[in-house]
Amino acid sequence: MDLPSLALILQAAVLSPVPDERKASEQQLNQLQNTPQHLVRLLQIAVDGNCDMAVRQIASIQFKNFIAKNWSPEDSGEQQKILQSDKELVRDNILVYVTQVPTLLRSQLGESLKTIIYADYPEQWPRLLDWVKFNLQNQQIYGALFVLRILSRKYEFKSDEDRTPVARIVEETFPQLLTIFNGLIQIPNPSLEIAELMKLICKIFWSSIYLELPRQLFDLNVFNAWMVLFLSVSERPVPVEGQPLDPELRKSWGWWKVKKWTVHILNRLYSRFGDPSLQSPENKPFAQSFQNNYAGRILEGHLNFLNTIRIGGYLPDRVTNLLLQYLSNSISKKSMYKMLLPRLDVLLFEIVFPLMCFNDNDQKLWEEDPHEYVRKGYNIIEDLYSPRTASMDFVNELVRKRGKANLPKFVQFVVGIFRSYDEAPAERKPYRQKDGAMLAVGALCDKLKQIDPYKSELERMLVQHIFPEFSSPVGHLRAKAAWVAGQYAHINFSDQNNFRKALHSVVSGLRDPDLPVRVDSVFALRSFVEACKDLNEIRPILPQLLDEFFKLMNEVENEDLVFTLETIVDKFGEEMAPFAFGLCQNLAAAFWRCLNTSEANDDSDDMGAFAAVGCLRAISTILESVSSLPQLFVEIEPTILPIMQKMLTTDGQEVFEEVLEIASYMTFYSPTISLDIWSLWPLMVEALVDWAIDFFPNILVPIDNFISRGTAHFLTCKEPDYQQNLYNVLSTLMTDRNIEDSDIESAPKLIEVVFQHCKGQVDQWIEPYLRLTIDRLQRAETSYLKSLLIQVVANMLYYNPGLTLGVLHNTGLISKVFDLWFQMLQQKRKSGLPANFKREHAKKVCCLGLTSLLALPGGQLPDEALQRVFRATLDLLVAYKNQLAEAEKETEVDYEEEMNGLLSDDDEDDDDDGSGGEMGMDDAEDGDEAQSVKLQKLAAQAKVFRYDDDDDDDDSDDDFSDDDEFQSPIDDVDAFVFFVDAIRVMQASDAQRFQNLNQSLDFTYQAIANGVAQHAELRRVEIEKEKQKKLAQAASTPVAAQ
Repeated sequence: MDLPSLALILQAAVLSPVPDERKASEQQLNQLQNTPQHLVRLLQIAVDGNCDMAVRQIASIQFKNFIAKNWSPEDSGEQQKILQSDKELVRDNILVYVTQVPTLLRSQLGESLKTIIYADYPEQWPRLLDWVKFNLQNQQIYGALFVLRILSRKYEFKSDEDRTPVARIVEETFPQLLTIFNGLIQIPNPSLEIAELMKLICKIFWSSIYLELPRQLFDLNVFNAWMVLFLSVSERPVPVEGQPLDPELRKSWGWWKVKKWTVHILNRLYSRFGDPSLQSPENKPFAQSFQNNYAGRILEGHLNFLNTIRIGGYLPDRVTNLLLQYLSNSISKKSMYKMLLPRLDVLLFEIVFPLMCFNDNDQKLWEEDPHEYVRKGYNIIEDLYSPRTASMDFVNELVRKRGKANLPKFVQFVVGIFRSYDEAPAERKPYRQKDGAMLAVGALCDKLKQIDPYKSELERMLVQHIFPEFSSPVGHLRAKAAWVAGQYAHINFSDQNNFRKALHSVVSGLRDPDLPVRVDSVFALRSFVEACKDLNEIRPILPQLLDEFFKLMNEVENEDLVFTLETIVDKFGEEMAPFAFGLCQNLAAAFWRCLNTSEANDDSDDMGAFAAVGCLRAISTILESVSSLPQLFVEIEPTILPIMQKMLTTDGQEVFEEVLEIASYMTFYSPTISLDIWSLWPLMVEALVDWAIDFFPNILVPIDNFISRGTAHFLTCKEPDYQQNLYNVLSTLMTDRNIEDSDIESAPKLIEVVFQHCKGQVDQWIEPYLRLTIDRLQRAETSYLKSLLIQVVANMLYYNPGLTLGVLHNTGLISKVFDLWFQMLQQKRKSGLPANFKREHAKKVCCLGLTSLLALPGGQLPDEALQRVFRATLDLLVAYKNQLAEAEKETEVDYEEEMNGLLSDDDEDDDDDGSGGEMGMDDAEDGDEAQSVKLQKLAAQAKVFRYDDDDDDDDSDDDFSDDDEFQSPIDDVDAFVFFVDAIRVMQASDAQRFQNLNQSLDFTYQAIANGVAQHAELRRVEIEKEKQKKLAQAASTPVAAQ
């Protein structure tokens, strides 16, 4: 197709007002995509100066998108859609045009070039560096620098072998760059184009030294030549002429960009390569040289630069932030601190502190766009660039490393501001300085809470200087009061009325007319809820509190809102039941809003995405808190089902774990699993096979619940056929040789679920699953996966020993399987403890599987095999009995320690706050309430999430314990009673076989067998007692009125 025809199709595809014409053109473009030279033609149209700009832009976007998708497909087996000849043409031409096209198109072609370089250099594009060198020498400097910037950035975060090409890039281009940079600096009255070239050189240098210093720069002469230039740029003033008046344009102005990158480089060199204490022995001389020759001069230049702020000049926020970072890094170095000391007071009180204060920009944003004010205040990325954050970090570092000399001085300064504020008349109060002083007090909370005499004065300081601002006429002081109060909510208040007043002031702040005050109040409330010893302080206002919460969630997407809600739900537990439905409705609505915002913004730092995750976590917390009220799950289901249905697809990859947690609660605690919830099964298994193998342990939980709690539906439903579907999925995963052992551990656990919960109803699946298991067993490398696969065999033997043994015979691998099993049973750690089948559950499964063989007739299990199985089972039962006894002993010790801990905690609290016996009694009761909630939560978690990862680490402490709430159909089967009953069956059905077995045992095994028999009889008595006790309890429990 010729270029004019393609241009017309492009134009119609985007700009045509007729929908049918647009659709037809889009289809034509899709058909043309894979034709030879289509990509080349798109590039030709994009760079054709005679073509309409709108069409050129469309062509450049099509070009960029097609290259991003098809230049280097993620799937290496995928058929290449771009011919090698077309790739050659594109590579040869894009370098020429990328810097010649207008800025609007350059960004698209630049992204395309980046994709190509990242994929092809150096293997497929070895001549690229030669092109760069040639053009650096031949007046095409901008194009060469543009390409070299992309090339160097490819290796910015690479280390070791991946970084090898950097050495050649630096060796062949840095001498030329140094010459060009030096020439640019000499130009009088330089233009913005010169600034752009200098900025590109700085960014190339930055990418090349980010992780490692190239060996060429260890040559002190070469390094000094670069440092002379960077220091010159850093110290010279930015041109005044031409600076934009608009603040947003001004901070992005070319010469300020050059300044920013220069400071960035100097900071990086100092922090990563200039500190001798952080370097390896071979790099220490370089670091010492940097410290001696450059670090002090950089410090002096940065201090002079920061003085611009003091005299009312302009510095971009990012530059200020970087300058303060360097100063913070200098505090701990003795020589640097010595240089800093003469100017420290001016720096601290006249530059750093004013940066901490509320300013004109804050006021403008507070009044004109309070939502943006909140977003910036709670945005992590904004914090990285903020002068205020850097100022707080500087003060914290100063107090942490040089506190003895500086903390009293700084605290005295803050107290002086508090005092002058109190003394000034209302119309002249220094509100902004008070805001900065309050920020300082909050930022230093960790230090002030630890050190005398400050920690004993905190309550008085809060009451005198912070709490009165809850009723300030100035909004930002009300917000700061809430924030500071939250920082200190956990201190021991000598007068609980002060805590109570602060709590109620924070709650009142939720209804403040100013949005930022409401948000800061929510943030503070979380700390007060956590610190609250008497929940009756909050209980009466809980409904109103939740109402205010949801009004605020409708206004703003903020993760801290959800964190506070989670804390309240966590604290009140089942008491949240009356609000659970409304909470879930509001959280679901908030989730959809956050999701829509996130999709619309498509920002990597989007707060909506964080808040969406928080909404899901909060829903999980609510479901957990009402787990004893199954009917609530029926009411809540329609609200959260659409979220699960959408987010269990690729749309929900960022929140997949949170959604699976909700699905786990819904499938476990609902009275029955509805057909709507069953519709989630296909979504989960499809994701598992396609992309979610890392989430297999999370998917295991709801799939187990489907099978164990919806067994009848699992067995009878044919549309879809869940049994066949499960086998297909597990077969796909277990036969995939590219999946690691650790990623497949949940598969045998699911097979176990099927055969334990469907006993006698899935005979047809024994052979398929057994063959699948043995095939994977032969390839398994880790002992844990081998143990799990052997447990599948044990479960099948327990399910139907005769059928399972027959299939094992047919595979021809029966001897290998049992040899491995017995070998693994005998393996010990250095400590003498078992190396495999470490958990109680694993031992019990093996016991039941092996014991099931004992009752088989001689024709199915020869005498020699019987003797081997019998001895192995006895050894296993002894180990199992010892482990149960040890676990029971540990449970008693843990309970005793827990009770002692509770008592000692209360005693310490009493001593700390100086309260008498009555207060101590109150504290104990409150502690019991909180502890009860905590224990309920732990039990609920254990019940739902009953799969712990095992490992092969000899030092793991929890290899030998099971969760108390682990539930399985074999829980009601006593391994010792089952063993003795199997022996009695053998004795009754084949007395001679029993006698031969008995005679084959040596004295040790006969003693063990007798001991097991005695223990089994004890267990029968205990089981009967437990049964009678439960019956009595059931009889005495009144039946609830219907």
